[in-house]
Amino acid sequence: MTLCDNYGNVIATQSSIARDCYDQGVRQFLGADYGACKAFQACVDADPDFALGHAALARALMMEGRMPEAKQAIARAQTLANGSDDRERGHLAAFAALLDGRPHDARNFVQAHVRDYPRDTLIAQLCTNVFGLIGFSGEVGREAELLAYTEALLPHYEGDWWMMSMHALSLCETGRIAASRSLMEKSLALNPRNANGAHFWSHAQYEAGDITAGRAYLSEWIKDYDSRAVLHGHLSWHIALWALHDGDEVAMWDVVDNGVTPGASDSLPINVLTDTAAILYRAELAGISVRPERWKDLSAYAARYFPETGQSFADMHAALCHAMAGNGERLAHIAETAKGFAGDLVRPVARGWGDIARGNWTGALEHLSDVMATTERFGGSRAQRDLIELAYVNVLMKLGHNEEAHRTLRLRRPVLTNAPPVSGMH
Repeated sequence: MTLCDNYGNVIATQSSIARDCYDQGVRQFLGADYGACKAFQACVDADPDFALGHAALARALMMEGRMPEAKQAIARAQTLANGSDDRERGHLAAFAALLDGRPHDARNFVQAHVRDYPRDTLIAQLCTNVFGLIGFSGEVGREAELLAYTEALLPHYEGDWWMMSMHALSLCETGRIAASRSLMEKSLALNPRNANGAHFWSHAQYEAGDITAGRAYLSEWIKDYDSRAVLHGHLSWHIALWALHDGDEVAMWDVVDNGVTPGASDSLPINVLTDTAAILYRAELAGISVRPERWKDLSAYAARYFPETGQSFADMHAALCHAMAGNGERLAHIAETAKGFAGDLVRPVARGWGDIARGNWTGALEHLSDVMATTERFGGSRAQRDLIELAYVNVLMKLGHNEEAHRTLRLRRPVLTNAPPVSGMH
């Protein structure tokens, strides 16, 4: 008996229970829903010799931050591999490289694999999204490459809610907002509880300047979303950010304290760190007072989870925390040792954060100017990189270059010009 998964791929199990659990886990994983680990565990319980079931479990465990267990699962998958099955071999090679900390190799494996097996979704998804292997490549033009990648895959996924949402984000991040929203509406009509879809729809609303509509939509959507799910903390950040832009400080702090900060969010440490740092500093930019203890606590969190450099997006935010907390030793460590896909950009930004914390606006301008041409290399979304855009504009304002500040915002982030979230720019 030959079984196929929900995307038409032949799978090496004779257990229909294992197949059904695998399909359930894939759907939950692609929708960023909670429960994928449980489903994949049930899959391998039903068929302990199903290699791709163990590989899927490894990926789901990774996204819950359970790396030792994830590595055990991928090792088990490799011992069960069928050397004559090209799809299985390529599938496992990509996951093994990812879990072994070899993102460049993993990316190459994925891009070669999807040419022959474009509907092998758990592999295809590794290069989608702004947090994927292309998104965190540290390369100039990575947004255009992400668009090309999802555009090439889209014809293989006709009517599929997941791929529609992924391509919609690619469109959004390259400025094609109307096309993004149109495709996202189709995706959400097929699966309105797709958390990735709700997330990317929110990005499209942000890029369109729909503060009120975006805040209302996501605040309602998140009510039925499991707080243990991977995107809960980040979606809370979006809500907090919209509350900030809406001038609702009370609501902003309520969301931050109950869904974003360490201890309030079950998200991965990279999301907890970057989201909390971003909302705290963007609150300061908007003229809201942030208690020093918040920065000190976050600096300690950054030092605990990211003691060494190498993940540039996290390092850039960790440096901000250390600067605002007055933790000069940790800040200097990042400024001097930053490595990783955009380490050469992290170093000047770290020094710029230190200048900002000390009120050395001339130094801050010099250091931030070094990175403004290629901020996309940090990774993350446009909405997340607005942290740097607004910090740069604020420095210009502090130096009395008001006209240049307004011109810079109009040219680089026109969506923010109607109600600039920087104190003194209104």
